[in-house]
Formats: sequence, C-alpha cells, structure tokens
Amino acid sequence: MKIAVFSTKAYDRKFLEKACQKYPHELTFLETRLTPATVGLAQNCDGVCVFVNDQLDAEVLSSMHQQGIRFVALRCAGFNNVALQTAKQLGIVVVRVPAYSPHAVAEHTAGLVLTLNRKLHRAYARVRDGNFSLDGLLGFDLVDRTVGIVGTGQIGTVFAKIMSGFGCRLLGYDKFPSETCRGLGMQYVELNELFSESDIISLHCPLTPETHHLINQQTIASMKEGVMIINTSRGAVIDTQAVIAGLKTGKIGHLGLDVYEEEADVFFEDLSNKVIPDDALSRLLTFPNVIITGHQAFFTEEAMMCIAETTLRNITEIAESSSCKNQL
Repeated sequence: MKIAVFSTKAYDRKFLEKACQKYPHELTFLETRLTPATVGLAQNCDGVCVFVNDQLDAEVLSSMHQQGIRFVALRCAGFNNVALQTAKQLGIVVVRVPAYSPHAVAEHTAGLVLTLNRKLHRAYARVRDGNFSLDGLLGFDLVDRTVGIVGTGQIGTVFAKIMSGFGCRLLGYDKFPSETCRGLGMQYVELNELFSESDIISLHCPLTPETHHLINQQTIASMKEGVMIINTSRGAVIDTQAVIAGLKTGKIGHLGLDVYEEEADVFFEDLSNKVIPDDALSRLLTFPNVIITGHQAFFTEEAMMCIAETTLRNITEIAESSSCKNQL
C-alpha cells in the first residue's frame, strides 16, 4: 500500500520505518499538515496517515475521494478533526489508534501536578541564576487532598492509581464507571459536586459536543478558591478566556495544559524566533502559576512504538480485508 504520511517529524519517521520491518508498506513522509492546499500531495496514494492537527473536513475528504484515496489512518486516539459522516458517505475507511500507553499520558499529568504544586519550574530557573531563596515556592501535601478525575478510561484509571499512591481522596465522573477506580476508593459523583469539592481537577475525556468548553465561566465559579486544573485530553474542553479570567482573580491557583484549543498552528513547531500570533496563548504564558507543554504527554518510546505498529497493522488489515477492528 502507498501511504502519504502528513505532519511528519523525525521521530515519527524513525518509529514508522521501524514498524515497516514488520508491516511493509510504501510510506511517503511529508512535513506539512494535511489541508485543502496540501491534499494534492497524496496523489496516487492508497491512503493517508495523519495526526491530531491535520484537517480532514468535508472539503479535504472530497478531494481525497476524487484522487481515489481509500482510507485515513490516524496515528492517534482522537478523531474530532475528521468529518466521519462525510467519510462514510464517500466510502473512505477511517481507522485510529484507540490506545497506546495510558501510562505515558497519566505520568505526564502527575508530573504537571507535582511541578505546579512544588513550583519546580520556578525553583529550577532561580537556582540557575544563583538564587536559593524559598520565598514564593510554598506548596502543599498531596495526601488527603481531593482529586477530581473527569473521564476514567484507561488514562484516567492509571492517573487515579498514581494519585491514590499519594494518599489522595478520589472523585470521578464518567458515564461508564471503572470498577478498578472503585476498587481504589474512588467515589463517582455528578460534575457539579466534583467541581465544587476537588482541590485538583484533571481532565481525561474525549472532545464531544457535551464536553466542549466543559471548563467555562460558570463551572469555574463553582470550584474551590485556588483550584488546580490539569488538561491532557483535548484543548477545546477548556474555554481559554474563562481560565484566563479565573487566573487573574485567583480562583484558579494552578493551571497545567498539554493541549490548547487553538494549538494547530503552534504546537509541534519551533517558534522561538517568531512572535506568537495567538494573544490568548501569549497571555497564558505570562502567568507564573501556569505550565504549558506542547502536546507531549504521549511522547515516550513505548507509546511511539505502539502507535507506529498499530497504525501500520491497521493499514495491513485494510489491505487484506478492506476493514479493520480499529475502524471508526
């Protein structure tokens, strides 16, 4: 099978080429994102392999169909960037990687909690400048703190295990409660109770119409003063302007983001010599109690190898039977 691989970085190529030893396919690596302007680069290919910020709306999918492209292989779990109904109408198969390493994302989430709480980012910068003062670095014990976890799928469950190890009280919200989480002592509650009682709120839910801007002006108002909010799920689960307002008033005491609702033109790129055009993102970067990482929570060797192998296995299943168990 001939596949055009969009949004390719050197690390993507490394792991996909290694996986090709097991699942041989002809891959054409493209650094550019998939957009209406770049879809022509997939000419003469059987399918495209894409990532979280590639554009697969009705316009792009129609262009792909006209070129004879049969499938879309997402090398990620999320699929909110794909017009699935259009793909189905056009007969384009869409497959994804439903799970890779939940430990990677959950451990990164815990890292954000610890860094924000104990202000490790600020301490590191101070000591590099010869400043060993402790003023402004006061944190709190995690033991007996209440951690609210929105979404207790594989990642949320692993994060619950980690926070349970710190001796935290666990609250959860999910339409499908996890018995593993219940076994950790997690109490499942409604969202309003989770928001009002949690010292730390961690988001591990997919982006759906119901979860879009789940964290907004109204829900923030119901939270504890100085609450910590962590988002390693999807950027648009948070209303950026609402959290900026919450940070300015002190309602939000700490904010950790690995995703951002307008990340498409920023994340995964080196903008160190450029002016960031996004005013909201630039404002967030000025707060000392905010940490933003560039969608790297998934980025471990184990996860990358799993993503590459699952992606190519999905393509092999399509080639052999025109269907795949990870088909959307």
